[in-house]
Amino acid sequence: MKSIFIPVIITVALALGCTNTPASDSLDWKTNLEDAVQIAKEEKKAVLINFTGSDWCKWCFKLNDEVFSQAEFEKYAKENLVLVKLDFPRSIPQTNETKYYNQSLAQKYGIQGFPTILIMDNTGKLLAKTGYQQGGAVNYVNHIQSFL
Repeated sequence: MKSIFIPVIITVALALGCTNTPASDSLDWKTNLEDAVQIAKEEKKAVLINFTGSDWCKWCFKLNDEVFSQAEFEKYAKENLVLVKLDFPRSIPQTNETKYYNQSLAQKYGIQGFPTILIMDNTGKLLAKTGYQQGGAVNYVNHIQSFL
């Protein structure tokens, strides 16, 4: 009995120690661009807008898992960005008002695929349009900084 118990404990400990703890739950994603730009002006931060299909888009999942849910991105975002998420789900209910608002911004900025990330300065001026980038959170932070 003792010989089975110790390997099981070691296996469980290793499995728990090797998992990433998501950080994205503590990110403050806004859903209104105008409000976000106002906050960005007041706090002297840039704006990152995430056009996403949160419940169906494979590349959106990767961007969330590899970047937005990582502590390195969370730290950078809290200090430097106001985050906006404009979602286009297939099975998550949204109000008609939200659908219309998100679609109108997608049309305004010529969004043709997901994920699309827009970077704006604190006045709402568009600086860059990008998307998923390989390399994880640190690489993505460097990618964002290259536009600012």
